[in-house]
Amino acid sequence: MEPFEDIQSKLIPFDITNVDTDQIIPKQFLKLIQKTGYGGFLFYDWRFDHAGNPKKEFILNEPKYDKRQVLLTRDNFGCGSSREHAVWALYDYGIRVVIASSFADIFYNNCFKKGLLPIYLSKDKIQYLFDLAKNDDPVVDINLANQAITISEKKISFDIDLTRKKMLVEGVDEIGYTLSFDDQISNYEKASKVADYNKFMVKN
Repeated sequence: MEPFEDIQSKLIPFDITNVDTDQIIPKQFLKLIQKTGYGGFLFYDWRFDHAGNPKKEFILNEPKYDKRQVLLTRDNFGCGSSREHAVWALYDYGIRVVIASSFADIFYNNCFKKGLLPIYLSKDKIQYLFDLAKNDDPVVDINLANQAITISEKKISFDIDLTRKKMLVEGVDEIGYTLSFDDQISNYEKASKVADYNKFMVKN
């Protein structure tokens, strides 16, 4: 997993609620066995018609939104099935941050296993960002170390679990984070074995 780096990007204002994982990556594309190659199928049923032609009205098909890294959306993003492929598709497409007023729990947890940063904000702040994206389309600066979003000279703070923040900054998943405590785990196991041995010793 790559370490998370500060992001400077304009927003993709994805003004839809209850976006489920079957729309993020439809089930027919779950046959790939690797974690890459899903970006071309992101929101496939919304992006393309039955003949595979791009739908002009869909936001990701508008040239101005190409290469943007921050998806701004509404309530309950990532609901539906628990497929990790939804996060893989977003990441493979180039999206590094999703800002929403709420996420489905499993999707939210899956984000940290791939290095995608999910940010909760209040509905008022989400609306403020949508208004800015519509009227001014400014660049947003996302600084994970300071847990801050800066846009149009306004700073918006966001919360994140400190362990998950550390994992993103260092580019490690849950297994890698656990292995960073290898010395402490080994010492604990050795101490436990000694304690168990002493417990059964016959004392004179």
